[in-house]
Amino acid sequence: QVQLVESGGGLVQAGGSLRLSCVAFGSIWRIDPMGWYRQAPGKQRELVATITSGGTTRYTESVKGRFTISRVNDKNTVYLQMNSLKPEDTAIYYCNAFQLGRDYWGQGTQVTVSS
Repeated sequence: QVQLVESGGGLVQAGGSLRLSCVAFGSIWRIDPMGWYRQAPGKQRELVATITSGGTTRYTESVKGRFTISRVNDKNTVYLQMNSLKPEDTAIYYCNAFQLGRDYWGQGTQVTVSS
């Protein structure tokens, strides 16, 4: 079992920045990849960014050049630095960990971007 604890959401004006953090606890071996997803009201959950233990990253097109995902393996932590935030980035952001064919999810953290 893997438990994920997120932090760092909040309210920010358009153009501002936030950094999300997610720490993995429990049976944390062979978690690959880790990443962030988001779900806006009335929409499906979508991938934001993922990162492997080797540092390979993947981003959804709408956040490229604005968001940066990073990972500290020996701290079992993944970060999402979000810059130049837009109102359309407003959503609940969920940390994700994939381990041996199973997805684990955090409780979610709200990100609200005001115009």
